[in-house]
Amino acid sequence: MGKKLLFVINVDWFFVSHRLPLALEALKRNYDVYLATKNTGCKKSLTEYGIKVIDIDFERSGKNPVKELSLITRLTKIYKEIKPDIIHHITLKASIYGTIAARKAKSKAKIINAVSGLGYAFTDNRKSLSKVFLKGLLRWAFSDQKSGFIFQNPDDQSFYSQLGFLNGKNFVIIKGSGVDEVEFGFSVPVKKEKQVVVLLARMLKDKGVLEFIETAQALKKEFAGKAEFWLVGGIDEHNPAHITEQVLKEKCDQEYINWLGHRSDVKYIYEQSDIACLPSYREGLPKSLIEAMAIGRPIVTTDAIGCRECVDEGINGFKVPVKDHQLLSERIRELLLDEHLRLKMGKASREKMVNEFSLKEVVTQTFRLYEG
Repeated sequence: MGKKLLFVINVDWFFVSHRLPLALEALKRNYDVYLATKNTGCKKSLTEYGIKVIDIDFERSGKNPVKELSLITRLTKIYKEIKPDIIHHITLKASIYGTIAARKAKSKAKIINAVSGLGYAFTDNRKSLSKVFLKGLLRWAFSDQKSGFIFQNPDDQSFYSQLGFLNGKNFVIIKGSGVDEVEFGFSVPVKKEKQVVVLLARMLKDKGVLEFIETAQALKKEFAGKAEFWLVGGIDEHNPAHITEQVLKEKCDQEYINWLGHRSDVKYIYEQSDIACLPSYREGLPKSLIEAMAIGRPIVTTDAIGCRECVDEGINGFKVPVKDHQLLSERIRELLLDEHLRLKMGKASREKMVNEFSLKEVVTQTFRLYEG
């Protein structure tokens, strides 16, 4: 076999949804591909591709110091046994623990840390001891400047630069995890009795779910019977910002405001939609919006880190301040009333996605980093 490439990520389903194409491309290029992750049911299918899956007991919100230290020890052992040529850490926790483990293992691998946002502690200007602790961990892991980084937006890159982790040569900005422009082909919105506004994300306060519901309620008098608002996504109980099933059922009448839960048919959902909305407080770079852009839908999102990259204001959509559900309502109303504007912005979304966020470009840039 060729070079050994080891991916390290918290959970297998996130790898499947966001990084599997990289692994498949690596297999095509004769890499020996490993994946260290928590198995939530994807191991069999991943193994069938030819990926060697190693179970590790990742806890995304782990607070037991003994378990957390044992995870670093486990990763250290894996690195010593496999002796990978490239280690690609995905998500913040994997990057921190994995980089520390690589140092303990005295690994000679090229270390790449993919930073897809900074997580709960750094969202919504939260102040907490965990945020201070996390900054300390970041300094412990990355202070030697030997790791390489992939950032999805310039704001996260600037944050790491201010902490002194970057040397001008050890990072690259790659916009998102990519979407296949052929699989997610452009489609004109389906003609139907009611227009559909979609928010596709985990049901978290930080995703702007409550602002989306407030917007729908504010527009109900004018658009009941003419529009529907769809919330598409599951409940992430491991995230402190999660919204409970009880709250969602209380706020969604399943006629005008619909909670559809987790759906795997994302392409179909967007094909049925007319407008894509994500009023998030902070992102790395949201794949859900890139998928909506690929299908050809206008975007209404926030002028927040990671979200603002998806919209050229007034061209393919609108940006509003975080938590400003009043302006969010005005922008969505404007699009609901103007079919020509929706179609014009949808075409611009498609063009922007192909030029900036295609899967082909993400894969090309990532392998340039692997092999450079």
